[in-house]
Amino acid sequence: MTNWLSQIKYLAKGRHRRVILVFIIFYLVGVAGFIYPGTSAVFAGLTPVILIMSFVAVIVYHGESFTLKHFMVLLGIFLISFVSEAIGVNTGLIFGSYQYGESLGLKFFGTPVLIGMNWVFLIYSSASLINMTRVTGSIFVFLASSLMVFYDLILEQVAGEMGMWSWTDGFIPLKNYITWFILAVVFHWMLKYYAVPTINKVAPAIFTIQFMFFLMIFLLKGVVV
Repeated sequence: MTNWLSQIKYLAKGRHRRVILVFIIFYLVGVAGFIYPGTSAVFAGLTPVILIMSFVAVIVYHGESFTLKHFMVLLGIFLISFVSEAIGVNTGLIFGSYQYGESLGLKFFGTPVLIGMNWVFLIYSSASLINMTRVTGSIFVFLASSLMVFYDLILEQVAGEMGMWSWTDGFIPLKNYITWFILAVVFHWMLKYYAVPTINKVAPAIFTIQFMFFLMIFLLKGVVV
């Protein structure tokens, strides 16, 4: 682990409840900002910032020191997910026919760099959440992967309006969810096979906060005009 990350982890020690509270406030403000048309574009522009903050918080509160093996597994998840998304968005063969908007920031091959980072965050955080149930083996992989699909099911309902991505003709194909599940199974299996620990004091909370954020926008978007 690099020296700077060690220093940040030392400073953050024992402050995880405050960090969680800060994220609750940020995401609640985000709900208000997104559901009002006058401010939705501004808050869409802040999406990369909050995603990076969420990712960094999870890394800082990783329960053990990062080893080269941990880094390589997470890098593998980043690269596989990014390449899959890049192929998918340019061919329509993997997830279906869709295109990314501008709210996720810098793109290569029509695919935001942040999308790979977000896959790492979601895989790690969903694993951390399911780990709290103490299930193991294939049951763990199945539950964590199913949780990912449930998360995506809600996210897809608001992603277009938030400028993340949009589907051709507004239709979300079934194979999108099937592919999400397959990739999630592969990635969660990688975490288990290479024994990457996912004990984390903030990851389950941030995953849940994000999910509730998208759910609240979905439920409120037709109420506030």
